[in-house]
Amino acid sequence: MKKEENAFTKGSTRRSFLKNGTVAGAATVGAGLLAGKTLAFGQEVGADRAPITKGDIAILRFLQASEQVEEDLWRQYAELGGTQDNEFSGLTGGNAAYSQALQLLDGDMPQYIRDNTDDEVSHARFLANYLESKGAGSADLSHFKVLPSSQADGAVKTAGRLTNLTQLTVDTSFWSRYRSITNPDFDAMAKFVQAVPSLNVGKHTAIPRSNSDTDGSVINLNDPTQSTFTDHLKAIAFTAGFHFAFIEQGGTSLYPTLAQHVTNLEVLRILLSIGPSETMHFQTWQDKAGNAIPLTDVDPVNNSTVTFSTLSAAQGETDPESLNGDTLQSNLIMPEPTHFLDQKFGPVAIIRPTSIAFGGAVAAVQSFVTDGLFFNPKTKKSDTGIVQKLMQLAEEADGARRQL
Repeated sequence: MKKEENAFTKGSTRRSFLKNGTVAGAATVGAGLLAGKTLAFGQEVGADRAPITKGDIAILRFLQASEQVEEDLWRQYAELGGTQDNEFSGLTGGNAAYSQALQLLDGDMPQYIRDNTDDEVSHARFLANYLESKGAGSADLSHFKVLPSSQADGAVKTAGRLTNLTQLTVDTSFWSRYRSITNPDFDAMAKFVQAVPSLNVGKHTAIPRSNSDTDGSVINLNDPTQSTFTDHLKAIAFTAGFHFAFIEQGGTSLYPTLAQHVTNLEVLRILLSIGPSETMHFQTWQDKAGNAIPLTDVDPVNNSTVTFSTLSAAQGETDPESLNGDTLQSNLIMPEPTHFLDQKFGPVAIIRPTSIAFGGAVAAVQSFVTDGLFFNPKTKKSDTGIVQKLMQLAEEADGARRQL
């Protein structure tokens, strides 16, 4: 502010300053905008609207690519565990054993999975159509669909996949992050306790890879309450429950983070409209994951061990106001108030993280890679070639800056 005041006080008034050639040039540009000049990507600009910038397009294109990744993984979950209807293609009857095992978390899980899938399909389609309408072109990841499909009943066995859901390393620290007063925006090195520590070590499957993963479970189609499941199938279903929440918490943070870079109001409206739906997904899944029952399972394929505990047992033993990021209480499904902008304002319930310094598109891609989503079981590499493309799109999105 002092610099601005000096500009007007050193021997000149505001009126004389506006007569300066530089400002006059700016005024001429402004007149062109007010006249409704058509600028970048066919966006008509009025007095109250900025044009769609290259940065805006970069953000939309990255989000459209990430939504393709989400659509791919959610379609796999829907094929095997979702409600089977004609809402979208690829549903062939589902996998009864897996679907019923998921219902140990909540009886409505098949419907929720189907609805989440439908949402992600719509996000990817809408963003592609919007980009095409602006002559910008969308990101096409279809040539990266080279990963094998599940061979269990219900899966489209011949489909090529973008994502691998059978060798995941799931970061469950989102659980304590949203139940803590600690905000990673203030401390990039803040540590948050893993809700299921063993899921964050080794590789785990969140879907049945073949019918051998469902063998031994006895399914009663007429009365699912009479069905019995092996601990192995339960572990697969519970792994999926935590993975659902992991995936959706990424979008919960990503949309508000990138929205801070947007220039055009319509593009901003898109991000502010799609982003909250990701948050709705996240809150649903973190609530359901907390219903996992105690068990330990050893996966004979991945040679990994997972142990689920009763998180509600942490009630009264941890403090939501703790600065240690260690709260695991399962029924704290609303975001606990945390510090935001400045600690002098006091804690407030918010989405976190949203700082463009610590989050963003590149961080989202890296989380996908660490999760094992692109691990190729044939080559034993953690990338099918898609990571380079996603990183390019991510860097362009993170490089966008709001223009005034």
